[in-house]
Amino acid sequence: MKLISVNVGLPRKVTWKAKTVTTGIFKEPVSDRVMVRSLNLDGDRQADLTVHGGADKAVYVYPFEHYDYWRGELPDTELTIGNFGENFTTTGLREDDVNIGDHFQIGTVKLMVTQPRMPCYKLGIRFGRSDMVKRFLASRRTGFYFRVLQEGEVGTGDTLELVSRDENNITVADITQLYVDADDNPELLHRAAQLEALPKSWRDYFQR
Repeated sequence: MKLISVNVGLPRKVTWKAKTVTTGIFKEPVSDRVMVRSLNLDGDRQADLTVHGGADKAVYVYPFEHYDYWRGELPDTELTIGNFGENFTTTGLREDDVNIGDHFQIGTVKLMVTQPRMPCYKLGIRFGRSDMVKRFLASRRTGFYFRVLQEGEVGTGDTLELVSRDENNITVADITQLYVDADDNPELLHRAAQLEALPKSWRDYFQR
């Protein structure tokens, strides 16, 4: 498991459907080591803090392996690292291999997996496609978020070390599947609603 790119970006104004929108989804790789703090990385910010950012969404991770899939799905789109708005582009760390609540160390940073990414319309802005949010969710290639347990520095090439595995064994992919079809697995739904490592907003949603 390796960190192959660290990506940051500040909010910018763009025009989308004849309106001006502020978004932080445009990320670019950086070559220097970067300080990871409790709410974001140095040089990185979120535009709308009502739906983005916060302690449970401090760092967004996207598997590099998914880029090949999207090149096939979007042959006319030039894909570069950071296209999905991720802070960390990784290898060896997929949604069905990672449990909610798993603890990792990267560089001097300690992190915990919290939830899959549920995209908003700004992903469509990044790709210039109104159908991108629907396609992204349908693909189940969501990536996931880390909460920062200990601040520190990371850099391209760092290894991701699994420190501890959450014993509930509910994966990121499981949460996405429940979001899409909660009736598919009532037993898993009940377990997810009690999962302490899952943010309260998700637990409340599953309780309802």
